[in-house]
Amino acid sequence: GRGGTIFLAEIAEMSPKLQAKLLRVTQDGVFQRVGSNKDIRTDARIIAATNRNLEEEVKAGRFREDLYYRLNVVEFNIPPLRERPEDIIPLATAFLNEFTGGRTRLSSTAVECLRRYHWPGNVRELKNLMQRAALLCRGDVILPEHLPSKISLSMCQQAVSVESTGATSLEELERQTILATLRKFNYNRTETARALGISRRTLVYKLQKMRELGYQVDPPGNYTAQPRVADSL
Repeated sequence: GRGGTIFLAEIAEMSPKLQAKLLRVTQDGVFQRVGSNKDIRTDARIIAATNRNLEEEVKAGRFREDLYYRLNVVEFNIPPLRERPEDIIPLATAFLNEFTGGRTRLSSTAVECLRRYHWPGNVRELKNLMQRAALLCRGDVILPEHLPSKISLSMCQQAVSVESTGATSLEELERQTILATLRKFNYNRTETARALGISRRTLVYKLQKMRELGYQVDPPGNYTAQPRVADSL
């Protein structure tokens, strides 16, 4: 065909046979359809992408040197997602809007989870994660419980750090975070759950487990909590 742009993702994964065919396209501007021996001319622009170091692939003999130089006319190096944290939430929001039509948003704690994760799978991993969260969420807010366990609630709390609490495990860090947030909101469970980015039912369950372990999860005897209507439900 004439004109247009061809985008080739993960170019480093291309087999030697396909590399040879692509080289012919870049050199002579011709290709053949599958099952045909008739040459077709094209002047399409080619954009290739990879997350590998192609120079290293060439040295290792896994990628053709002549094809590398044919493709490497203008090079753009895009840092991995972990090196541009300012892009994480805008991208996550855009993907979420794509999957839910703008009906779902990220809770503040889910935002912290996404910001603190190191994203070895880059933007593709973020997109897949947002699709998963959209499928699991039954309401209009994405909570940490809708995210994979590797970036679960206990690793993305924002209220308390291990250093400041002396916590020695993720479970203890979670408990200390819940206690600190409870105190911050005068033991109001609805506001505490909202701040933590979890459902009120989940918070009540966690508080019951903490109470059984001997944690002080209720207002001190000389303190009168200020319950709201939602807290009595």
